[in-house]
Amino acid sequence: MPRSHEEPWPPPPWRRRTVLALLPALLAAPAARAAGRWPDRPITLVNPFAPGGSTDLTARAVAELLGQELGVPVVVENRPGGGTSIAGTMVALAKPDGYTLLAGSPSLAINPALQPTLTPRDPQRELAPVGTTYKSAYVVVVGSALPIHSLAELIAAAKAQPGAMNFASSGIGATNHLALELFRSMAGVDIAHIPYRGAAPALLELRSGRLQGMFAGATEIGALVREGVLRPLAVTSLEPMPQLPGVPTVAATLPGFDVTSWQGIFAPAATPPEVLAVLEAALLRVTRGEALPSRLREHGVQIVPGGIRELRQLLAEETTKWGAVIRAAGIHLE
Repeated sequence: MPRSHEEPWPPPPWRRRTVLALLPALLAAPAARAAGRWPDRPITLVNPFAPGGSTDLTARAVAELLGQELGVPVVVENRPGGGTSIAGTMVALAKPDGYTLLAGSPSLAINPALQPTLTPRDPQRELAPVGTTYKSAYVVVVGSALPIHSLAELIAAAKAQPGAMNFASSGIGATNHLALELFRSMAGVDIAHIPYRGAAPALLELRSGRLQGMFAGATEIGALVREGVLRPLAVTSLEPMPQLPGVPTVAATLPGFDVTSWQGIFAPAATPPEVLAVLEAALLRVTRGEALPSRLREHGVQIVPGGIRELRQLLAEETTKWGAVIRAAGIHLE
């Protein structure tokens, strides 16, 4: 069959790299079918976020390596929107055969309290955990024009002028919004919350000086920190970030403070245990290997190898924590 006149030839480098990366899995699929084992056809990994962002890039890295382990392609399908419920619903209602998976995020722990009418209403019952992949901390940043150089100074300034300081977030109920609410509660400060539709417009306002600070993703603020526009004060994980040497943790000032974004792989709830076992073992080989950390190092994420038990525990703990924060702060979507 002749090629379409719209197709470039030779194919662009990114397409050639994609085909080469999937080649081992494509060649292995016929052997799997011949042996009558699972899986014997491509698997779909549903990502609740739009293409191009750091979440999408990490999901694609996981999918490619997982496909190599399973011997069939794992194809990422982006289904953004609805507070991640569009993707969650797609997987929760999918045939429970292991061929439709979800790249789950903290929204699964947040939505039951924030938006209880969204599907899945109870992710702990409607989804089956497969394993964890990575976590990523936020960074407390302020504009460099402010005379604030530490978290202690930030807390003191906020207490001196209650409500005068404005902090941005990616939106009501976003993880960085809830991180701010947890900080407000633990530090006993009154900092105003200004929600935006995503991190990009919030950072533009922060650059302009109309906002004082934000709990932001490390990859989002890298250029602004290097330019001297933003000053990092602390990271929200329990461990310091190698990408920000010398920047302490929030927990060093507020013991027990621990907020990270994370990703875990989920299947529909009734997926057979033997299928989940194959998926879990393959994912653990990916997260314990050398290829994934080397690909994601520049994105400021920490690989977190974990299986079914670890992801189930993480989701339960996060659901309890964020439910309490949401109720205590009276957060609701307008």
